[in-house]
Amino acid sequence: MTKEQLQIANLDIDVIRKDIQNMHLAVYPPTGRIRLAAPSRTEDEVIRLFAISKLAWIKRHIKNFKSQARETPRDFVSDESHYFQGRRYLINVIEHDGRNKVEIKNHKEINLFVKTGASKVEKAKAFKEWYRKELKAQIPEIIEKWEKVMAVKAHAWGVKHMRTKWGTCNPIEKRIWINLELAKKPKNCLEYIIVHELVHLLERSHNDRFITLMNKFMPKWRAHRDELNKLPVSHTDWGY
Repeated sequence: MTKEQLQIANLDIDVIRKDIQNMHLAVYPPTGRIRLAAPSRTEDEVIRLFAISKLAWIKRHIKNFKSQARETPRDFVSDESHYFQGRRYLINVIEHDGRNKVEIKNHKEINLFVKTGASKVEKAKAFKEWYRKELKAQIPEIIEKWEKVMAVKAHAWGVKHMRTKWGTCNPIEKRIWINLELAKKPKNCLEYIIVHELVHLLERSHNDRFITLMNKFMPKWRAHRDELNKLPVSHTDWGY
């Protein structure tokens, strides 16, 4: 596999040459990074003309990403908005003598219990650990379900804070990682990412076979991907 860069109409396009049959073009959120995958022996001019033919499509997607809602930095104060499993909640900050913890109050509110005088960093840590616990509680059932459907087995999985991807997979170790930010997103988006990573146990590359497998196991995966990409993103940029 080789990587090059092509510039057309002031747009930088990452060109990846690899062992595939057809060209694939993708524009990734949140910044509109452009990636064109092409068969290894494709002539430069063919690649250039293909990219030119897709300029309107590329610019439309970049415009959509740039207009995507962004979450502002959080201060962890009462009546501030926070997201959990795709739903927007207002938090109530409650000072007490016990340990820091987070509890859902109802369909609209979340209680954040903290020690008196807790800093923003301490509040953020409590919320982050709650997100981690809740996400880890969701994942095993989804993995088990899809392992049976796909006849694969992940030897290990984990949750971690990632800056550029919703998920990753190491096909050799059969380990997948899920982005902690997915705790904020709808369950179907989490399931889509898990399926995506499990498919990498069958096909390492994002090639024609990978697309065929995604279509087979999750026919509506593109709709889930588009929903995820349209949701508000953190003030730290994320992408997939």
